[in-house]
Amino acid sequence: MNYTSVDNKKPVVRFFTQQKQILIFITKILIAAGLLYYLVSSIDYAQIIPAIEDANLWLIGAALVLSFVNIFLQYFKWKLTSNNILDENSRSKILTSLYYGFSAGIITPLRIGEYFGRAIAFRNKTVIQVSIATLIDKFFPLIIVVSLGSISSLFFIYQFYVVSIYVIIALFIVVFSLFYFFALLMLSRKFWDSLLFSKIKKIKRMNSLIETFKTLKVLDRKYFLKMSFISFLFYTCFLIQFAILVSAFSHHFYFLNFLWIANLIMFVKTVIPPVSLGELGIREGASIYFLTMMGETSLVAFNASIFLFIINLLIPSLIGLVLLMKRSNA
Repeated sequence: MNYTSVDNKKPVVRFFTQQKQILIFITKILIAAGLLYYLVSSIDYAQIIPAIEDANLWLIGAALVLSFVNIFLQYFKWKLTSNNILDENSRSKILTSLYYGFSAGIITPLRIGEYFGRAIAFRNKTVIQVSIATLIDKFFPLIIVVSLGSISSLFFIYQFYVVSIYVIIALFIVVFSLFYFFALLMLSRKFWDSLLFSKIKKIKRMNSLIETFKTLKVLDRKYFLKMSFISFLFYTCFLIQFAILVSAFSHHFYFLNFLWIANLIMFVKTVIPPVSLGELGIREGASIYFLTMMGETSLVAFNASIFLFIINLLIPSLIGLVLLMKRSNA
């Protein structure tokens, strides 16, 4: 370690640099304790076994297999971002970082722990650098969710409520335009060289953060297109998983309707971000609301939602915890 460079840093930065291994150890304990508490308090195991016994196990198996596809697409997306923004090419570090993020994110409201969790695997990167990369990594699926979710909501409101189609279309255009304008702005090289940006950069308190955000300047059209495509595949995989699980528990095969419902649930969960651990609450409530509107039972809705959470978040989080606890302190 270069102690001279450390001594020249600000006290807070110097503390985090010198005490890094202790902080990582404390983080391991907190994540482990949080996951154990979460498993004990949040999962109703008495309902899981009967739900499985009455469900179509082949379909549950299919949803479980798709979880591997889901993880791979998230890994590939994170790899693209790590390569382009963090200049990190180690596949093992990138994959480990993703799993650390699962573990840290599931026990924190709004999954904010994922930003710090992903940073643990990259010893030569700051938390802010990794957090910005994570934010960009999540921004592309967000665009997909808002776009497709807005369209799904448009059809749902028009079908079930007496609302003017013109009002709904106008709202959709406004939301859709704002998100895409922001995306194009952040990916435009002209923005980083603009008069507005130069004025913001002169603010001392904002300067270091702005300089970090300038990493976005390296993003090009090729990266944008790849991330958009992979994010679309990832989101589609998620929707298919939910539709399969609803079919498994309901023994009905209205697949297109279930895909539609999955889209609505994700949109609601995005518009009303849950503050509970593991995102439980909003997702289950939205599942029950939309599926009962379609004639399914609340039990089917709850089971499909909780199983989707188990195979896509809980199991990867436990794997991440194992990897984190095995991490060398060297």
